[in-house]
Amino acid sequence: MTVTENAPATAPRPDICVSATPARPRPAGQDQYTISEVAAFTGLRAHTLRWYEQIGLMPHVAHSHTGQRRFSNRDLDWLDFVGKLRLTGMPVAAMVHFADLVRRGEVTHAERREVLEQTRHDVVARIAELREALTVLDAEINFYAGARRAPEGA
Repeated sequence: MTVTENAPATAPRPDICVSATPARPRPAGQDQYTISEVAAFTGLRAHTLRWYEQIGLMPHVAHSHTGQRRFSNRDLDWLDFVGKLRLTGMPVAAMVHFADLVRRGEVTHAERREVLEQTRHDVVARIAELREALTVLDAEINFYAGARRAPEGA
C-alpha cells in the first residue's frame, strides 16, 4: 500500500549529487516510494536503508504523518550515487562525511571536489592493480591451457 501524504519538510533539501542515469527504471510520473519499493529498485534491504538514515547517510528522507519513510526520486538518485561510492571502496564514514558536506550546501563544493578527486585517484590506482593481477591470471591460464595440450613428460 502506498501512502502519499508527507509530513511537512522541516528544512530545505540539500543539493543532491547528480547521477548520470538511474540504475533501475522507475514508474513514470511517480516521486513517492515506500521503503519496500526502494528496496526493490535498489537491491538494498530495508534494514540497510534504515541504517543509512540512522548514521546520517540519508537524513533527508521525508516521513508520512504516520511516520512511514517516503522516498523521492532525489533519494533514489542519492542512493545510486552512494552505491557508486561503495563500489569505489570508500569507507562508510567517508560517505557519511560527504553526505554532511552535501547537507551544508554550496560552500562545501571545493571540499567535495577534493574528496571525489581523491576517490578517483584511489579508483585509478585500484584499476591499475587489477589490470596487473589480470595479466598474471591470463599468463597462468595460458600456461595451464598449454600444459593440458602437451603430453605428460614432454
